[in-house]
Amino acid sequence: MTRTPLHARVAALALWLAALIAAPATATAERIVLGLSQEEVAITATFDGSSLLIFGAVSRDAPIPDASELDVIITVTGPPAPVDVRRKERRFGIWVNADAVHLTRAPSFYAVASTGPVADILSAVEDLRHGITLDQMVRTVGASETAADVENFTEALVRIRERQDLYQIREGAVALDQQTLFRTALDLPSNLVEGPYATRIFLLRDRQVVDFFETRIDVRKVGLERWLYTMAQTQPLIYGLMSLIIAIAAGWGASALFRGLQR
Repeated sequence: MTRTPLHARVAALALWLAALIAAPATATAERIVLGLSQEEVAITATFDGSSLLIFGAVSRDAPIPDASELDVIITVTGPPAPVDVRRKERRFGIWVNADAVHLTRAPSFYAVASTGPVADILSAVEDLRHGITLDQMVRTVGASETAADVENFTEALVRIRERQDLYQIREGAVALDQQTLFRTALDLPSNLVEGPYATRIFLLRDRQVVDFFETRIDVRKVGLERWLYTMAQTQPLIYGLMSLIIAIAAGWGASALFRGLQR
C-alpha cells in the first residue's frame, strides 16, 4: 500500500484549515447592525396603536460587491396560537357552522417589509428555510373530512387579519441608501396581543440570505390594565366578586342620580 508523504498530508491539512477559517469570513462579509425606535410597547386604556421605526446599517469586511444588488427583508411576528377557522352555511333558514380547518401556526400579528417584491428577491428554498412569507408562517393541519378546499380557509384567515391590520405586506417599504443604510416604519394596530414580538432582518444577494439578525419587542399591559389582567388570571374568584360589587355600586349610583334629578 502506498503512503502519502508527510509533507503532502501537512499541506493538505493546512489547505483544509485555511478553507475552514475562510468560510465563516466569507459568509459574514456583510453583517447587520440594527436599531429600533422602541424595544417595548405599553398597552394602556387609551392605547390606539403605535408606530415602530426599524433602522440599521450593513457592516462589511470588504468593499461592496459589484456583482449584484443588496436587498433587505424585515419581518415582525406576534405570538403564534392555534386557530380554528369555520365556514358558515345557511341550512333550514339559519346559519350554522359547517366545515372547519385547524391552523396550528397562525401568528397573531405578522408584517413583512422589503426593498422590492418578495418573490423577486427571495428564492423558494430560502423562504422554506427561514419561514419568511405568510405561506410559510400560516400552516393548515387537521382539515375536516368535508373541507376539500383547505387553502380557502387559510386565505380567509389572511384576508380577515389583513382588514384588521394584523397582517401587513409592504413590498418596497424598506429604504436602502447606498447599499449600506436601511430603514422602514411599521404601524402597530390597537388590537395587539400581549407577548414578545420577534423582529427579523434578512440581507439578500442573488435571492440568497447572506446574513440574518433577530431581536424582539415586548408588548405588555401596564398600570391598571396589567393589575386587572393579572388578577383575572391568578385570582378569578376575587376578580369576579370585585366586578360584581362594582356593577352593583354603579347601578345603585345611577339609580340614585336619576331619582335626584326627578325631585
